[in-house]
Amino acid sequence: MARLDRVVTSGVFSLDGGDFEVENNVWIVGDDREAVVIDAAHDHRPILDALGGRTLEAIVCTHGHNDHINAAADLAEETGAPVWLHPDDSMLWEVVYPDRRVDDSLADGATIEVGGARLSVIHTPGHSPGGCCLHLPEDGLLFSGDTLFNGGPGATGRSFSSYDTILDSIENRLFTLPESTTVHTGHGDSTSIGAEAPSLAEWRAASS
Repeated sequence: MARLDRVVTSGVFSLDGGDFEVENNVWIVGDDREAVVIDAAHDHRPILDALGGRTLEAIVCTHGHNDHINAAADLAEETGAPVWLHPDDSMLWEVVYPDRRVDDSLADGATIEVGGARLSVIHTPGHSPGGCCLHLPEDGLLFSGDTLFNGGPGATGRSFSSYDTILDSIENRLFTLPESTTVHTGHGDSTSIGAEAPSLAEWRAASS
């Protein structure tokens, strides 16, 4: 089993001229020697504290909204770790970091190895064009970013988002995983594939 730590940080999500107070889940996956951080949100200092001196191999951004990346550059500077993001969210990244590029691109089907764990990248557009989830099949875990929450799909209706697209991503990329898969979300409580899958028809009806 991989070592898993969660840090909750608070700050402001800004998009389309609106500002919203949010709490974000920051997930740290690895072992006692090395780790990756999934979504460096708001404040890099508590993330550093949770790392506890472990080597940070990468900062993985599930998508480019500011509340999931706004501690990434500071964390990278402190640790020397590269920042990874799917290229379809480059325009969102550039709003926050006009003078700093990401270090590498996430690609569907790629694997990230850390501390004996193998995370698989699943491209799940909809909440944003470059949205990705990370699957740890050996441990039955999915890190869903803002694609899937406890109680429904991630928010759409904003710039670069699509309700129909996110439902397609959830149905075809996530609900094909075992029902026992635990889903660790970008905000709020965790859930499972089995708990959410029965609601798909209801979510589909809401789009018609």
